Amino acid sequence: MSLAIVPVRSRREFKEFIALPWRIYSPAKHPHWVPPLRLMIQDALDTKKNPFYQRATRELWLALRDGQPVGRIAAIENPMHNEFHHDRVGFFGFFESIDDQEVATALLETAGRWLGERGLEAMRGPMSPSTNQECGLLVGGYDEHPMFLTPWNPPYYEPLITGAGLAPVKDLLGYMVALDDPGFRLPPRLETQANRALERSKVVFRSLDLGNFDSEVATWFDIYNSAWEENWGFVPMSRDEFVHMAKELKPLIEPRLALVAEVEGKPAGMVLVIPDYNEIFKRIPTGKLLPTGLFKLLFGKKKIRSGRIILLGVKKEHRTRSTFQLLLREILRRGAETGVRSGEASWVLEDNVLMNRPLLAIGARAYRRWRIYERPLVGVSLGSAPSTSSTRDARTA
Repeated sequence: MSLAIVPVRSRREFKEFIALPWRIYSPAKHPHWVPPLRLMIQDALDTKKNPFYQRATRELWLALRDGQPVGRIAAIENPMHNEFHHDRVGFFGFFESIDDQEVATALLETAGRWLGERGLEAMRGPMSPSTNQECGLLVGGYDEHPMFLTPWNPPYYEPLITGAGLAPVKDLLGYMVALDDPGFRLPPRLETQANRALERSKVVFRSLDLGNFDSEVATWFDIYNSAWEENWGFVPMSRDEFVHMAKELKPLIEPRLALVAEVEGKPAGMVLVIPDYNEIFKRIPTGKLLPTGLFKLLFGKKKIRSGRIILLGVKKEHRTRSTFQLLLREILRRGAETGVRSGEASWVLEDNVLMNRPLLAIGARAYRRWRIYERPLVGVSLGSAPSTSSTRDARTA
């Protein structure tokens, strides 16, 4: 059976790239997979409309066996990452494959060759397309329900990646907080510390004001690029990129679960919990909003009883004021009041002690794990892919 790796060029090929997961996953074999909204995947890849690609370049490929799609991959060059970290790293993402080492290796070799031709020295991933969006390969917690905007893949993906010569470089954790557990409560010691810190620091919490959204986005942008700048793999967002993401999330936000912490009237930190829309997406198997998906989304929103903490950060100058612990306590309190029964905090770097310690202290359970892999591109033979890959910049059809 012949295998070819072909660059995505036509509108039909672009649609096949987006639709590939529906060829691989099935409800019977992969009951935990939640079909994403196709519009969201398209937006993450759209070089014309997504501001991420004002600075970055990407190329897409499909793996075809006897003319049928059996895998896909994207290679991403992000100059902003290399400027910020002073390295020469390229990325792969949007990886999907049948359980076939030949297919996976050919895809990864093709992406690596494209990145190497641009003078990049290592390939890292999966990033879809960066650490500011979905990233990591699921390597633990396959039988857990995947939360909104987190990757899920079957267990065979891990040996496919390592079998292609990539090695682990960083693990990311997802913590589960069971607010409906009768035994769950903040330890008395943390409650005492939090109350003292609140009195001492004069931290004030306020909910997101959707009526003043543009101003709020500016505040959140300032906190985001300040609070995360020392995180491994972090890349500052441009203002256009951050605004674009904020507008995409705006219809999904519950304002009471989007908080800003202020000290003396100035922003010090923020936390954002997004309802777990995967509860609804699970009931939209095609990943299409029309003709009925939109109604399921609109009418199902109020029934969601779980959420994901996707942002929880404090500016460096306020980290000695216990602002992180206060934000965590406040969002858990509000979550319980609004009917949230459980929540996931993700992702958290496994070696980020300042984040892991308070989560463990409140009884959160590290129940899912994603892994980032890397392979050098200099001095390593990438082998020969089944077909030559084009070096032309990809375009969104």
